[in-house]
Amino acid sequence: MVGTTIGTLIEPGEAKPQLADYATARADFSWAAARAELAGLPDGGLNIAWEAVDRQVQAGRGDATALVWLGKAGERQTISYAELGRLSNRFANLLDRLGVGKGDRVCVLAGRIPELFVTALGALKAGAVFCPLFSAFGPDPLRVRLRKSQARVLVTTATLYERKVRALRGDLPALERVLLTDGIGNEAGTDPLQALLAAETDQRRPPHTLPEDMALLHFTSGTTGTPKGAIHVHEAVVAHRLTGRLVLDLRPGDIYWCTADPGWVTGVSYGIIAPLANGATLVVDEAEFDARRWYGILERERVNVWYTAPTAIRMLMKAGVEAVRGHDLSALRFAASVGEPLNPEGVRWGQEVLGQPFHDTWWQTETGAIMIANYRGQDVRPGSMGLPLPGIEAAIVRRRPAGGVDRLGPGEEGELALRAGWPSLFRGYLNDEARYRVCFAEGWYLSGDLATQDAGGYFWFLGRSDDVIKTAGHLIGPFEVESALLEHPAVAEAGMIGKPDSVAGEIVKAFVALKPGFNPDDALRKELIGFARTRLGPAVAPRELEFMADLPKTRSGKIMRRLLRARELGLPEGDLSTLESGGAEEN
Repeated sequence: MVGTTIGTLIEPGEAKPQLADYATARADFSWAAARAELAGLPDGGLNIAWEAVDRQVQAGRGDATALVWLGKAGERQTISYAELGRLSNRFANLLDRLGVGKGDRVCVLAGRIPELFVTALGALKAGAVFCPLFSAFGPDPLRVRLRKSQARVLVTTATLYERKVRALRGDLPALERVLLTDGIGNEAGTDPLQALLAAETDQRRPPHTLPEDMALLHFTSGTTGTPKGAIHVHEAVVAHRLTGRLVLDLRPGDIYWCTADPGWVTGVSYGIIAPLANGATLVVDEAEFDARRWYGILERERVNVWYTAPTAIRMLMKAGVEAVRGHDLSALRFAASVGEPLNPEGVRWGQEVLGQPFHDTWWQTETGAIMIANYRGQDVRPGSMGLPLPGIEAAIVRRRPAGGVDRLGPGEEGELALRAGWPSLFRGYLNDEARYRVCFAEGWYLSGDLATQDAGGYFWFLGRSDDVIKTAGHLIGPFEVESALLEHPAVAEAGMIGKPDSVAGEIVKAFVALKPGFNPDDALRKELIGFARTRLGPAVAPRELEFMADLPKTRSGKIMRRLLRARELGLPEGDLSTLESGGAEEN
C-alpha cells in the first residue's frame, strides 16, 4: 500500500473541480436530486438514448459535434448531435417495422465504427435491449451469448458475419435478422443495414420507456457455468451522467476520448452514454493501440478528458518518452484509468511525462457505473482505488459461514461491499435468479473483490476472491477457456489461471492433462493454443500452455486452480495462505 499523494493540477483561472469539497458533496447529495436533473419523458418515463442525444438537441446543442470518428486509414468523420438523433431515429423506426420492440434483444458485433453508436442508441429509443458483443470473440463465446440473450437482431460487419456467425445460424433459432453494416446480404434473414436505414424516416416521437424497463444486457464471465447476463435499466443513465461529471469532470463541449472497446461495459457506459449525456464530443478511434498514433490523436483532437486502461498506460510507458516528445498535450485537463488496478508507477509516470496523474477508478459490470475513484478535486494516492462516489456507501466486510456479513475496520482485509440502492445497480442475471441472490447480504452488494480501507477512507484493491482474471482489461472466466480446450481430442483435463504479466496485468495460462496415446511435445502445445484461438479468439485464448500428468482436483472432481497458481508462482502447498484466505480444500 502506497501512502504518498500527488496533488491535483489546476491551472490559473480554470474552473473549480466538481469535488473540491468532497465532504460537503457527500453530505448534501441525494439520488432524487440527481434524477431531477434529467429531462425525463411524459408520465414518468425515462430513456437513456433520449437523455444522451435528443435532450442535447432540445437544449440548442444540435449543431455541436457529438462524435468524431477516426478510421484506420486516416479517415475523419464528424457527426453532430442532431445528425446522431436523426440516424438513431431511423434505426428505431426500422426495428418498429421489423416487429422488434420493448424487451427484445438487439446484439451488435462490431469494432469502433459509427454504425455501432447509431444502432445502440436506436435500439434504446425503440425500447429494445442493447447487448454489445466483443468483436475479438471466437465463434464459441458468440454462440453462448447469442443463445442466452435470445437476440432477435444482430448488427455486424460482412467480414465478422462470414468468419464467426454464419456457421452458427442453425443453432440460433431466435435470431431472425442479421443486418450487415457494409454488405448487401445474399441469404434469407441477412440484409444490408444502410439500404434499410435509407428507406426510413428520421422523425420519431419520444420513446415510451420507464425507468425500470430493461435497457442494457452486459455479459460477464464467472468461474463456473456459462457467462452471466447482467441486466441494467434505463434509470442507470442517472449514474452514468452523474459520474461522467463528478468523476471524469466532463463538461459540455469537452473533447473526450475513452479507449475502451464498445464490446465491454466501459465502452458503453463511458464510451457512449456518459459523455453524450454531459454534452461532450466523443473521439472514437477505429485502429488498435499504437503509441505515436495515440499521442497524435491527443494533440490533433485537443482532447480534454482521457479515460484509458492500465494495460495501455503500461504500453505507453514501454514505448518511452521519445514517443511523446514533440506532441502538444496542453489541452489535456484530466486523465483516468479503468479495467484493472493501476500500479503506482503508472500514476507517477502520467504526472512526470504527461503533466497529469492518472486517476484510477473502480467499478464492475454489475455496478453499471463508477463507484470508487480518485477525483480531480482530491489528491491522488498512487495505487489506491480512491474514495466512494457521493451517494455510495462502501465498506469492507467478512461473510459469515451461516449467512450475513460483519463490517471490518480500517486496515482489515475483506470483501468490498456497497450498500444497494443506486440507479445503475444491475437488476438481475438473465434467467438466473439464484446467482443474482447470492450477490447480496443484509442490504449489501458483495463485489467478490478483496480490499482494505485506510484511516483516511481510501480503498486499496488486493485481488479477486474467485478465479476470474483480467487480461489487458478484459474479464475472462475459466469455464469458457477450459471448455474449449476439452473439445480437442487430445485433452483429458484442462485448468486455467491468470499468470502475472508486466504489460497485460495477467495473461491466460492453461494446464492440460492429455488422453493416452498423445505426446506432450511442442508441436501439440502449439496446436492446442491455435485450436483455442480459433474457438475463442486471441483475446480469450491461452497465451501459455503447460502439460501435466494429472491436474489437482477436489474429491468431487473440481479443478483446484489455487494449486495451479501456487505451482506457477513456485510456492509450496504450505504457502497457499498467501494466495487466498483460508487453506481449506475447495468443494
